[in-house]
Amino acid sequence: MEMDKRKMRILQAIIDDYILTAAPVGSRSLSKRADFNISSATIRNEMSDLEEMGYLEQPHTSAGRVPSNKAYRLYVNSIMQRAQLNETERKAIRAYFNQRANQVEGLVRQTATALSDITRYTAMVLPPQLSTVRIKHISLVQLSPERALLVLVTDTGFIRDVLIRLPEGIDNYDLERFTKRLNETLHDMRLDRMVVDEVTSMSEELGADRAFFQSVLEALEDQVQQNAQKVELAGTTNLLFHPEYSDMAKAKEFLVALEGKDTLYQMLKKASSMEFSITIGEENEAEELKDVSIVTATYRIGSQPMGTFGILGPTRMHYGRVISILEYMQLSLSEALLGLIEQDRPEE
Repeated sequence: MEMDKRKMRILQAIIDDYILTAAPVGSRSLSKRADFNISSATIRNEMSDLEEMGYLEQPHTSAGRVPSNKAYRLYVNSIMQRAQLNETERKAIRAYFNQRANQVEGLVRQTATALSDITRYTAMVLPPQLSTVRIKHISLVQLSPERALLVLVTDTGFIRDVLIRLPEGIDNYDLERFTKRLNETLHDMRLDRMVVDEVTSMSEELGADRAFFQSVLEALEDQVQQNAQKVELAGTTNLLFHPEYSDMAKAKEFLVALEGKDTLYQMLKKASSMEFSITIGEENEAEELKDVSIVTATYRIGSQPMGTFGILGPTRMHYGRVISILEYMQLSLSEALLGLIEQDRPEE
């Protein structure tokens, strides 16, 4: 049995109706459409064929049909058209990014809130991943005899600072010498390849400086680890307003999945290699996400991929509109991050 043009047209109409209404679609309602010149009996036969092919499901004996995951995949790959955002929608998105955010963390929270408010789904944002960037410059600023501020500047312009403990008796001259040595050793090194073992092979050369070098590297590693597995969520209860989640057992399973965040982190990390990704229902690896669709986009600074964001919603999702929203958010977030970096970039 082949998917001909008439079957494809009927399937598209069923998916479009079901996305809007969440109600099973019957042959009679399709036959009444002004753009359809097909009898109810013919539509009913075609729907039976589509069901046999695995594209439609019948929830109840007397009910109409609903699309299967297989139908949504065909829809996304071959039928879907991206919705054009109107100026009101664009303004609404820009308004979130016009709010002043003094730190990257604040900007990430604004992105999650904007996504959940505009799509009415659950939003998730993976913050910029420092592990893939390179060290451009390191500074050590003495704050007291026991403490110094370690300032890290990456090739993407991100600045991270952390307090470290100083060895007894250290002075500004020593700090300048340490800073010079750190920059000589670590300049242009990727943070995910910067490990404490770097110091071990240099122990004889470093001499008394070895312990301090190691403490600095550990502080840098801590910064990378703290940033690594965070996932910012917003609108976690939005899915509960969709009829698919009126079943409290299903809703509870979904909320438990959000609580752990590790599943979402792994999924977003995997999606960061793609510009956009769409996984539908059973395509999701995690058992607790088998009833949702997930759409993600990767954001950048210049050409450097920095993180991923996306939404979780019912498989009955307006995919064309969601992709358009993510595309515009992708541009807005990248521009906002670049502006934040330029604002805080130290003068050279």
